[in-house]
Amino acid sequence: MQDKYFDEDEICSNFCFDGEFLDLHQSNHGHINNTYVIDFQKDGAIKRYILQEINTNVFKNPDQLMENIENVTKYLEGIIAADGGDVLRETLRVHRTVDGKPYYIDSNGRYWRVYNFITDSYTCQCIDCPKTFYNAAKAFGKFQRMLADYPCSTLHETIPNFHNTVSRFKDLKEAVKNDLSGRASLVRDEIEFAFARENEVGVLVDLLQKGELPLRVTHNDTKLNNVMFDNKTGKGICVIDLDTVMPGLSLYDFGDSIRFGANVAAEDEKDLSKVKLSLELYEQYTKGYLCAAGESLTQLEIELLPFSAKLMTYECGIRFLGDYLNGDVYFRTDYPEHNLVRCRTQFKLVEEIEKKFDKMIDITKECVQ
Repeated sequence: MQDKYFDEDEICSNFCFDGEFLDLHQSNHGHINNTYVIDFQKDGAIKRYILQEINTNVFKNPDQLMENIENVTKYLEGIIAADGGDVLRETLRVHRTVDGKPYYIDSNGRYWRVYNFITDSYTCQCIDCPKTFYNAAKAFGKFQRMLADYPCSTLHETIPNFHNTVSRFKDLKEAVKNDLSGRASLVRDEIEFAFARENEVGVLVDLLQKGELPLRVTHNDTKLNNVMFDNKTGKGICVIDLDTVMPGLSLYDFGDSIRFGANVAAEDEKDLSKVKLSLELYEQYTKGYLCAAGESLTQLEIELLPFSAKLMTYECGIRFLGDYLNGDVYFRTDYPEHNLVRCRTQFKLVEEIEKKFDKMIDITKECVQ
Protein backbone atom coordinates (compact mmCIF):
# COMPACT_ATOMS: atom_id res chain seq x y z
CA MET A 1 0.00 0.00 0.00
CA GLN A 2 1.19 3.54 -0.78
CA ASP A 3 1.37 6.57 1.47
CA LYS A 4 -0.24 4.93 4.49
CA TYR A 5 -0.22 7.48 7.29
CA PHE A 6 -3.11 6.34 9.45
CA ASP A 7 -4.00 3.50 11.79
CA GLU A 8 -6.13 0.99 9.88
CA ASP A 9 -7.19 -0.68 13.14
CA GLU A 10 -8.53 2.64 14.36
CA ILE A 11 -10.47 3.17 11.13
CA CYS A 12 -11.84 -0.38 11.05
CA SER A 13 -13.06 -0.23 14.62
CA ASN A 14 -14.95 3.02 14.08
CA PHE A 15 -17.00 2.09 11.00
CA CYS A 16 -19.69 -0.57 10.69
CA PHE A 17 -17.80 -2.86 8.31
CA ASP A 18 -19.19 -6.32 7.64
CA GLY A 19 -16.72 -9.17 8.11
CA GLU A 20 -13.03 -9.63 8.92
CA PHE A 21 -10.46 -7.16 7.63
CA LEU A 22 -8.30 -8.49 4.79
CA ASP A 23 -6.52 -5.73 2.92
CA LEU A 24 -6.37 -2.04 2.13
CA HIS A 25 -4.69 -0.28 -0.80
CA GLN A 26 -4.65 3.20 -2.27
CA SER A 27 -6.63 3.68 -5.44
CA ASN A 28 -7.29 7.17 -6.69
CA HIS A 29 -6.64 9.37 -9.70
CA GLY A 30 -8.07 12.54 -8.16
CA HIS A 31 -6.25 15.60 -6.95
CA ILE A 32 -8.33 16.42 -3.87
CA ASN A 33 -9.10 13.43 -1.63
CA ASN A 34 -7.02 10.35 -0.78
CA THR A 35 -8.99 7.23 -1.69
CA TYR A 36 -8.49 3.60 -0.66
CA VAL A 37 -10.17 0.28 -1.37
CA ILE A 38 -10.67 -1.74 1.82
CA ASP A 39 -11.53 -5.47 1.73
CA PHE A 40 -13.36 -7.59 4.30
CA GLN A 41 -14.26 -11.25 4.23
CA LYS A 42 -17.44 -12.88 5.51
CA ASP A 43 -18.55 -16.48 4.95
CA GLY A 44 -15.91 -16.90 2.26
CA ALA A 45 -17.06 -13.87 0.27
CA ILE A 46 -15.15 -10.62 -0.22
CA LYS A 47 -16.91 -7.35 0.52
CA ARG A 48 -15.29 -4.10 -0.57
CA TYR A 49 -15.72 -0.54 0.55
CA ILE A 50 -14.31 2.82 -0.50
CA LEU A 51 -12.45 4.61 2.29
CA GLN A 52 -11.74 8.26 1.60
CA GLU A 53 -10.02 11.04 3.47
CA ILE A 54 -11.89 14.34 3.14
CA ASN A 55 -9.60 17.21 2.17
CA THR A 56 -10.63 19.80 4.73
CA ASN A 57 -8.24 22.35 3.23
CA VAL A 58 -10.59 22.50 0.24
CA PHE A 59 -13.86 21.58 1.94
CA LYS A 60 -13.75 23.52 5.16
CA ASN A 61 -17.18 22.48 6.45
CA PRO A 62 -17.38 18.67 6.35
CA ASP A 63 -20.73 18.66 8.13
CA GLN A 64 -22.39 20.61 5.33
CA LEU A 65 -20.47 18.62 2.72
CA MET A 66 -21.64 15.27 4.04
CA GLU A 67 -25.18 16.54 4.63
CA ASN A 68 -25.39 17.41 0.93
CA ILE A 69 -24.04 14.03 -0.14
CA GLU A 70 -26.23 11.99 2.20
CA ASN A 71 -29.42 13.83 1.30
CA VAL A 72 -28.80 13.64 -2.44
CA THR A 73 -27.76 9.97 -2.46
CA LYS A 74 -30.73 8.94 -0.31
CA TYR A 75 -33.01 10.80 -2.72
CA LEU A 76 -31.36 9.05 -5.67
CA GLU A 77 -31.82 5.67 -3.98
CA GLY A 78 -35.56 6.29 -3.85
CA ILE A 79 -35.72 7.20 -7.55
CA ILE A 80 -33.54 4.26 -8.58
CA ALA A 81 -35.53 1.77 -6.46
CA ALA A 82 -38.81 3.03 -7.91
CA ASP A 83 -37.40 2.47 -11.41
CA GLY A 84 -36.36 -1.07 -10.52
CA GLY A 85 -32.64 -0.29 -10.54
CA ASP A 86 -29.77 -1.50 -8.36
CA VAL A 87 -29.25 1.06 -5.60
CA LEU A 88 -25.89 -0.44 -4.63
CA ARG A 89 -24.45 0.07 -8.11
CA GLU A 90 -26.26 3.12 -9.45
CA THR A 91 -25.52 5.59 -6.67
CA LEU A 92 -23.11 6.08 -3.80
CA ARG A 93 -24.19 5.22 -0.28
CA VAL A 94 -22.60 6.72 2.82
CA HIS A 95 -21.74 4.18 5.52
CA ARG A 96 -21.97 5.71 8.97
CA THR A 97 -19.62 5.25 11.89
CA VAL A 98 -20.39 3.15 14.96
CA ASP A 99 -21.50 6.42 16.56
CA GLY A 100 -23.96 7.04 13.72
CA LYS A 101 -21.99 9.86 12.09
CA PRO A 102 -21.27 10.28 8.35
CA TYR A 103 -17.53 10.64 8.94
CA TYR A 104 -14.88 9.77 11.52
CA ILE A 105 -12.15 12.08 12.85
CA ASP A 106 -9.06 10.02 13.64
CA SER A 107 -6.48 10.62 16.36
CA ASN A 108 -4.48 12.79 13.96
CA GLY A 109 -7.45 15.05 13.21
CA ARG A 110 -8.05 13.63 9.73
CA TYR A 111 -11.60 13.21 8.44
CA TRP A 112 -12.65 9.86 6.94
CA ARG A 113 -15.79 8.60 5.21
CA VAL A 114 -16.84 5.28 3.72
CA TYR A 115 -18.86 4.53 0.58
CA ASN A 116 -20.10 1.36 -1.07
CA PHE A 117 -17.77 -0.12 -3.68
CA ILE A 118 -19.35 -0.11 -7.16
CA THR A 119 -18.83 -3.70 -8.30
CA ASP A 120 -17.99 -4.92 -11.82
CA SER A 121 -17.17 -1.42 -13.04
CA TYR A 122 -14.30 0.78 -14.15
CA THR A 123 -13.40 4.42 -14.71
CA CYS A 124 -11.85 6.09 -17.76
CA GLN A 125 -9.16 8.74 -17.67
CA CYS A 126 -9.46 9.60 -21.37
CA ILE A 127 -11.95 9.19 -24.20
CA ASP A 128 -10.95 6.07 -26.11
CA CYS A 129 -13.87 6.33 -28.54
CA PRO A 130 -16.93 8.56 -29.13
CA LYS A 131 -19.21 5.89 -27.63
CA THR A 132 -17.49 6.29 -24.27
CA PHE A 133 -18.24 10.02 -24.28
CA TYR A 134 -21.83 9.29 -25.30
CA ASN A 135 -22.24 6.85 -22.39
CA ALA A 136 -20.76 9.38 -19.96
CA ALA A 137 -23.22 11.97 -21.24
CA LYS A 138 -26.13 9.62 -20.62
CA ALA A 139 -24.94 9.07 -17.05
CA PHE A 140 -24.72 12.80 -16.33
CA GLY A 141 -28.00 13.44 -18.15
CA LYS A 142 -29.74 10.78 -16.06
CA PHE A 143 -28.20 12.28 -12.92
CA GLN A 144 -29.72 15.64 -13.85
CA ARG A 145 -33.12 14.12 -14.66
CA MET A 146 -33.36 12.13 -11.43
CA LEU A 147 -32.62 15.25 -9.40
CA ALA A 148 -34.85 17.58 -11.42
CA ASP A 149 -37.43 17.85 -8.63
CA TYR A 150 -34.99 17.88 -5.74
CA PRO A 151 -35.36 21.00 -3.54
CA CYS A 152 -31.93 22.37 -4.43
CA SER A 153 -32.33 25.43 -2.20
CA THR A 154 -31.87 23.06 0.77
CA LEU A 155 -28.32 22.22 -0.31
CA HIS A 156 -25.27 23.98 1.07
CA GLU A 157 -22.84 25.80 -1.23
CA THR A 158 -19.70 23.80 -0.51
CA ILE A 159 -17.47 26.14 -2.55
CA PRO A 160 -19.03 29.62 -2.85
CA ASN A 161 -19.25 31.08 -6.37
CA PHE A 162 -17.63 27.99 -7.84
CA HIS A 163 -19.05 28.53 -11.34
CA ASN A 164 -20.07 32.17 -10.96
CA THR A 165 -18.22 33.58 -13.96
CA VAL A 166 -18.93 37.16 -12.88
CA SER A 167 -17.14 36.47 -9.59
CA ARG A 168 -14.32 34.65 -11.39
CA PHE A 169 -13.82 37.63 -13.70
CA LYS A 170 -13.63 39.98 -10.73
CA ASP A 171 -10.96 37.72 -9.28
CA LEU A 172 -9.01 37.99 -12.53
CA LYS A 173 -9.21 41.79 -12.57
CA GLU A 174 -7.94 41.82 -8.99
CA ALA A 175 -5.08 39.51 -9.94
CA VAL A 176 -4.12 41.75 -12.85
CA LYS A 177 -4.27 44.83 -10.66
CA ASN A 178 -2.16 43.34 -7.85
CA ASP A 179 0.24 41.40 -10.09
CA LEU A 180 1.63 39.54 -7.07
CA SER A 181 3.98 37.43 -9.18
CA GLY A 182 5.25 40.30 -11.34
CA ARG A 183 4.18 38.36 -14.44
CA ALA A 184 1.49 40.66 -15.87
CA SER A 185 3.83 42.19 -18.45
CA LEU A 186 4.48 38.70 -19.83
CA VAL A 187 0.82 37.90 -20.49
CA ARG A 188 -0.58 41.06 -22.05
CA ASP A 189 -2.10 39.11 -24.94
CA GLU A 190 -3.86 36.69 -22.61
CA ILE A 191 -5.20 39.53 -20.44
CA GLU A 192 -6.47 41.33 -23.53
CA PHE A 193 -8.15 38.12 -24.75
CA ALA A 194 -9.94 37.71 -21.42
CA PHE A 195 -11.03 41.34 -21.11
CA ALA A 196 -12.33 41.42 -24.70
CA ARG A 197 -15.04 38.92 -23.69
CA GLU A 198 -16.14 40.65 -20.51
CA ASN A 199 -19.61 41.31 -21.92
CA GLU A 200 -20.35 37.56 -21.88
CA VAL A 201 -19.35 36.69 -18.32
CA GLY A 202 -22.72 37.60 -16.81
CA VAL A 203 -25.05 36.01 -19.36
CA LEU A 204 -26.00 32.90 -17.35
CA VAL A 205 -25.89 34.56 -13.95
CA ASP A 206 -28.19 37.35 -15.18
CA LEU A 207 -30.68 34.85 -16.60
CA LEU A 208 -30.69 32.97 -13.31
CA GLN A 209 -31.31 36.15 -11.34
CA LYS A 210 -34.17 37.06 -13.67
CA GLY A 211 -35.76 33.67 -13.12
CA GLU A 212 -35.36 32.69 -16.77
CA LEU A 213 -33.05 29.78 -15.92
CA PRO A 214 -33.95 27.35 -13.11
CA LEU A 215 -31.68 26.71 -10.16
CA ARG A 216 -30.88 23.00 -10.09
CA VAL A 217 -28.83 20.37 -8.32
CA THR A 218 -25.54 20.33 -10.20
CA HIS A 219 -22.50 18.08 -9.97
CA ASN A 220 -19.97 20.79 -10.89
CA ASP A 221 -17.14 18.40 -11.77
CA THR A 222 -18.44 16.47 -14.77
CA LYS A 223 -15.15 14.94 -15.90
CA LEU A 224 -15.07 11.55 -17.57
CA ASN A 225 -13.44 9.86 -14.57
CA ASN A 226 -16.39 10.76 -12.37
CA VAL A 227 -18.53 8.14 -14.09
CA MET A 228 -18.37 4.42 -13.29
CA PHE A 229 -18.83 2.27 -16.40
CA ASP A 230 -20.22 -1.27 -16.40
CA ASN A 231 -17.60 -3.94 -17.16
CA LYS A 232 -19.87 -5.85 -19.55
CA THR A 233 -21.86 -3.18 -21.36
CA GLY A 234 -19.58 -0.14 -21.15
CA LYS A 235 -22.60 1.95 -20.13
CA GLY A 236 -22.31 4.62 -17.44
CA ILE A 237 -23.97 3.26 -14.31
CA CYS A 238 -23.05 5.64 -11.49
CA VAL A 239 -21.93 9.26 -11.09
CA ILE A 240 -19.34 9.61 -8.33
CA ASP A 241 -17.29 12.33 -6.58
CA LEU A 242 -20.22 14.28 -5.17
CA ASP A 243 -18.23 16.77 -3.08
CA THR A 244 -19.21 19.70 -5.28
CA VAL A 245 -22.91 18.79 -5.57
CA MET A 246 -24.72 22.02 -4.78
CA PRO A 247 -27.21 24.49 -6.27
CA GLY A 248 -26.26 25.73 -9.73
CA LEU A 249 -27.13 25.63 -13.41
CA SER A 250 -27.39 22.51 -15.55
CA LEU A 251 -25.40 24.47 -18.12
CA TYR A 252 -22.38 24.47 -15.82
CA ASP A 253 -22.26 20.68 -15.93
CA PHE A 254 -22.84 20.36 -19.66
CA GLY A 255 -20.40 23.11 -20.61
CA ASP A 256 -17.61 21.76 -18.42
CA SER A 257 -18.03 18.29 -19.91
CA ILE A 258 -17.56 19.68 -23.41
CA ARG A 259 -14.57 21.74 -22.29
CA PHE A 260 -12.93 18.66 -20.85
CA GLY A 261 -14.02 15.98 -23.31
CA ALA A 262 -14.53 17.48 -26.77
CA ASN A 263 -11.03 18.98 -26.88
CA VAL A 264 -8.86 16.44 -28.71
CA ALA A 265 -5.71 17.74 -26.97
CA ALA A 266 -4.59 17.60 -23.35
CA GLU A 267 -5.66 20.34 -20.94
CA ASP A 268 -2.04 21.50 -20.75
CA GLU A 269 -0.97 20.96 -24.38
CA LYS A 270 1.87 23.35 -25.25
CA ASP A 271 1.43 22.98 -29.01
CA LEU A 272 -1.73 25.02 -29.57
CA SER A 273 -2.07 23.74 -33.14
CA LYS A 274 -3.19 20.45 -31.59
CA VAL A 275 -6.05 22.05 -29.68
CA LYS A 276 -9.24 21.34 -31.61
CA LEU A 277 -12.93 21.08 -30.78
CA SER A 278 -14.27 17.81 -32.12
CA LEU A 279 -17.75 18.37 -33.48
CA GLU A 280 -18.22 14.60 -33.54
CA LEU A 281 -17.58 14.42 -29.80
CA TYR A 282 -19.80 17.44 -29.20
CA GLU A 283 -22.60 15.72 -31.10
CA GLN A 284 -22.16 12.42 -29.25
CA TYR A 285 -22.24 14.09 -25.86
CA THR A 286 -25.21 16.29 -26.72
CA LYS A 287 -27.16 13.28 -28.02
CA GLY A 288 -26.44 11.23 -24.93
CA TYR A 289 -27.11 14.04 -22.48
CA LEU A 290 -30.42 15.14 -24.01
CA CYS A 291 -31.56 11.55 -24.46
CA ALA A 292 -31.11 10.85 -20.75
CA ALA A 293 -32.11 14.24 -19.36
CA GLY A 294 -35.35 13.96 -21.28
CA GLU A 295 -37.91 16.68 -20.68
CA SER A 296 -36.31 17.83 -17.42
CA LEU A 297 -34.54 20.69 -19.23
CA THR A 298 -36.22 23.88 -20.41
CA GLN A 299 -36.08 25.10 -23.99
CA LEU A 300 -33.77 27.95 -23.01
CA GLU A 301 -31.37 25.57 -21.25
CA ILE A 302 -31.15 23.49 -24.43
CA GLU A 303 -30.62 26.56 -26.63
CA LEU A 304 -27.75 27.71 -24.40
CA LEU A 305 -25.85 24.41 -24.47
CA PRO A 306 -23.31 25.61 -27.11
CA PHE A 307 -22.77 28.88 -25.25
CA SER A 308 -22.24 27.03 -21.98
CA ALA A 309 -19.33 25.15 -23.56
CA LYS A 310 -17.70 28.44 -24.48
CA LEU A 311 -18.35 30.10 -21.13
CA MET A 312 -17.08 27.20 -19.02
CA THR A 313 -13.94 26.98 -21.16
CA TYR A 314 -13.40 30.73 -20.85
CA GLU A 315 -13.99 30.58 -17.10
CA CYS A 316 -11.43 27.83 -16.68
CA GLY A 317 -8.94 29.83 -18.73
CA ILE A 318 -9.28 32.96 -16.63
CA ARG A 319 -8.90 30.90 -13.46
CA PHE A 320 -5.60 29.51 -14.75
CA LEU A 321 -4.51 32.99 -15.79
CA GLY A 322 -5.44 34.50 -12.44
CA ASP A 323 -3.55 31.81 -10.56
CA TYR A 324 -0.50 32.39 -12.75
CA LEU A 325 -0.61 36.09 -11.90
CA ASN A 326 -1.08 35.31 -8.19
CA GLY A 327 1.97 33.07 -8.11
CA ASP A 328 0.42 29.62 -8.60
CA VAL A 329 -1.24 29.39 -5.21
CA TYR A 330 -4.36 27.35 -6.08
CA PHE A 331 -3.73 24.84 -8.86
CA ARG A 332 -0.97 22.28 -8.47
CA THR A 333 1.74 22.92 -11.06
CA ASP A 334 4.62 20.82 -12.42
CA TYR A 335 6.73 23.70 -13.77
CA PRO A 336 6.73 27.54 -13.55
CA GLU A 337 4.69 28.16 -16.72
CA HIS A 338 2.20 25.35 -16.18
CA ASN A 339 -0.79 27.58 -15.39
CA LEU A 340 0.04 29.83 -18.33
CA VAL A 341 0.16 26.83 -20.66
CA ARG A 342 -3.21 25.68 -19.31
CA CYS A 343 -4.65 29.16 -19.80
CA ARG A 344 -3.47 29.34 -23.41
CA THR A 345 -4.94 25.92 -24.13
CA GLN A 346 -8.34 26.98 -22.80
CA PHE A 347 -8.28 30.27 -24.70
CA LYS A 348 -7.38 28.44 -27.91
CA LEU A 349 -10.36 26.15 -27.31
CA VAL A 350 -12.56 29.23 -26.82
CA GLU A 351 -11.45 30.41 -30.27
CA GLU A 352 -12.24 26.97 -31.67
CA ILE A 353 -15.73 27.10 -30.20
CA GLU A 354 -16.28 30.58 -31.58
CA LYS A 355 -15.31 29.39 -35.07
CA LYS A 356 -17.60 26.37 -34.90
CA PHE A 357 -20.38 27.96 -32.89
CA ASP A 358 -23.00 28.00 -35.67
CA LYS A 359 -22.37 24.32 -36.36
CA MET A 360 -22.72 23.55 -32.65
CA ILE A 361 -26.11 25.31 -32.66
CA ASP A 362 -27.24 23.23 -35.65
CA ILE A 363 -26.06 20.00 -34.03
CA THR A 364 -27.93 20.85 -30.83
CA LYS A 365 -31.14 21.49 -32.74
CA GLU A 366 -30.76 18.17 -34.58
CA CYS A 367 -30.24 16.31 -31.32
CA VAL A 368 -33.56 17.61 -29.99
CA GLN A 369 -35.53 16.37 -32.97
